[in-house]
Amino acid sequence: MSEFTFNVDNGYLEGLVRGFKIGILKHQEYLNLVQCETLDDLKLHLQGTDYGNFLANEPSPLTVSVIDDKLREKFVIEFQHMRNHAIEPLSTFMDYITYSYMIDNIILLITGTLHQRPISELISKCHPLGSFEQMEAIHVASTPADLYNAVLVDTPLASFFVDCISEQDLDEMNIELIRNALYKSYLESFYKFCKELGGTTADVMCEILEFEADRRSFIITINSFGTELSKDERAKLYPHCGKLYPDGLATLSRADDYEQVRSVAEYYAEYKVLFEGAGNNPEIGRAHV
Repeated sequence: MSEFTFNVDNGYLEGLVRGFKIGILKHQEYLNLVQCETLDDLKLHLQGTDYGNFLANEPSPLTVSVIDDKLREKFVIEFQHMRNHAIEPLSTFMDYITYSYMIDNIILLITGTLHQRPISELISKCHPLGSFEQMEAIHVASTPADLYNAVLVDTPLASFFVDCISEQDLDEMNIELIRNALYKSYLESFYKFCKELGGTTADVMCEILEFEADRRSFIITINSFGTELSKDERAKLYPHCGKLYPDGLATLSRADDYEQVRSVAEYYAEYKVLFEGAGNNPEIGRAHV
């Protein structure tokens, strides 16, 4: 029966997605871009693709930052257009995508405020997909509890932030702990949502989220070496929705150096290959992950 009513709720959005897919640059178009010697040549070649005239009003000479900004603007407009026409469960799925940008924006604002940067300058650097009304009030927070009560309590991130609340001052160490704790709650919630949806969404998204959860666990462990972060505190930051959970995370939580992290990856074929090209250099290993 659902096939008969599909177009009523989803036909327009499916048409949009099919159009976006067709508009992805083809191999020959990439070959043309390789031949470009200047950014203005790039602009000229893109005019013959589905990217059209998104740079038409930009004066020469172009810069990489301008192209990056205009591409982001194009992406955000298309994303928000789809979100505005989406119904459940797609609307919630697309909301989840924006939550990661919200987390990054919050951390950017807190860090910038800590370094006495003007809030107007910081807002301009935030990703538009992660914007929310209370962003400009973030400078009033001096503790995680203040941050929650004054800024985040009315945002979609409120439920993710509960485990981060404390009366400690916001400093570099605490900010990084908040970032990782937020991502842990976010990834676990998104994973649960996709798992409950089932079907193709679960098949595709759960694998993506499992990798992201494990990637963050490896990086948290490597970055914790030589810091004041205890093994117990580190373990609390690991997302429990990846392939490493539970045995791999238990072993990872006991790691004392890079080689022990690498030995955990040896038991997982998809992660073993990521560490093989890194040798004994944790910086290269972190980049590979």
